Amino acid sequence: MLPFRRHSVRPDRRAVLLAVAAALVPTSLWAQDTGRRRIGVLMPYTAGDPTLQRRTKAFRDALEQLGWGSTRLDVVEHWTGDDLKAVQAAATDLVSRPVQAILTTGSRVVPIVQKATSTVPIVFVGVSDPVGQGLVASLARPGGNTTGISQLEFSDGQSPLIGKQLELICRLAPAATRALLIYSPDNPASAFHVRTFHPAAIALGLAAVARPVRTPFEITEALEQFGREPGGVLLVPSDLTLLANRSLIVGQTAALRLPAIYSDDSFVHSGGLVSYFADRDALFRRAAGFVDRVLRGERPADMPVEQPTAYELTINQRTAGTLGLPIPPAILAQADEIVD
Repeated sequence: MLPFRRHSVRPDRRAVLLAVAAALVPTSLWAQDTGRRRIGVLMPYTAGDPTLQRRTKAFRDALEQLGWGSTRLDVVEHWTGDDLKAVQAAATDLVSRPVQAILTTGSRVVPIVQKATSTVPIVFVGVSDPVGQGLVASLARPGGNTTGISQLEFSDGQSPLIGKQLELICRLAPAATRALLIYSPDNPASAFHVRTFHPAAIALGLAAVARPVRTPFEITEALEQFGREPGGVLLVPSDLTLLANRSLIVGQTAALRLPAIYSDDSFVHSGGLVSYFADRDALFRRAAGFVDRVLRGERPADMPVEQPTAYELTINQRTAGTLGLPIPPAILAQADEIVD
């Protein structure tokens, strides 16, 4: 190592050198002062969807409670829909502004944002398997510029959620003998969903069928083929493509009289039977805590990935009646929301 040499700086050069030094210091180190900040929110959903808007509102409200109201924080939002090219353009825009942190969601979206920047802190919400997908090094020590909240609980690399979802739909449809999982093959989390689905279905005595779908035609074909025989139930995992086609899926299951359980309550608000999943509003509220810590100078690399602590059961009572499925009182008592 070269010896440190003390030297003097002429007054007219000092301001220049300080300005250069400031430009080289990471933004997070300057985030400890009280100046105005700017963050990005990248949502791969349709902007006008009230259920999904509710989640970003929960995030904003939590930020305000932490002291980041509109007088101190600018929030730049991009709503791209299920369009990965639009996601890429939005990520590039946010990095170029620049922003001090980016909040985003989705197993296909986070890698795109990571490619856009290796320095701007990224906080994710709703990723199924962040370690298995290579988004972070580990839950305890994420490394890099990315951290956030998983949408599944993990123990020894496994999650019990799909098993619980199948058990619940079987309690609502006790005549079930077969289970279908539809999934997007473009979603990196789908391998985990399929791997977990098969043993969970078999443990409940169900014949397990998993079908990859990309397009509305493939969704319709998969549901119609499976629905030709009695005794079937459907499980719809968390996925952007499936969410974008929820009106089609809900309509098809109604036409086929196929009981289905979903991983997003927006399906139930659209007429689906039941959903059971992590409380997404709560996840977005907790994400505000991550952004707050980043803005105050902490590094994502040192902020452990958290797991959900609250789950929501939402039931559409009218749909249950249409399907001729009486809801057991014990399940009704456990429901967080009943859509009538």
